Amino acid sequence: MSTTRIQSQRRKQRTRHAIKASAHGRPRLSVHRSGRHIYAQIITDEDGRTLAAASSIDTDLKGKLKVGASKDAAAQVGKLLGERAIKAGVKEVVFDRGSYLFHGRVKALADAAREAGLAF
Repeated sequence: MSTTRIQSQRRKQRTRHAIKASAHGRPRLSVHRSGRHIYAQIITDEDGRTLAAASSIDTDLKGKLKVGASKDAAAQVGKLLGERAIKAGVKEVVFDRGSYLFHGRVKALADAAREAGLAF
């Protein structure tokens, strides 16, 4: 494995450990971004179930997005995820940015999810 990948995994583990310690039973909003798309899901760590999920390849967003790897796409995904979470009965979550900085697409997704009604 490359050094970059190992460092990324360590950052992810460090972030996830801190989140689980402070979650107090709240589900986790996990974000993954690739070079072409962005994905987000709300997961309960107690039983490992996904309560709500959205991505830039979702059929609801596919026609609306020009590019799946932009801030606009991330904002649309965050808004859709927030709506689906509220519909599933989730109002409070813990934000898991993984190994990514809270900047750019990750921040756009988080801000849109907050505007849609999620609290974190």
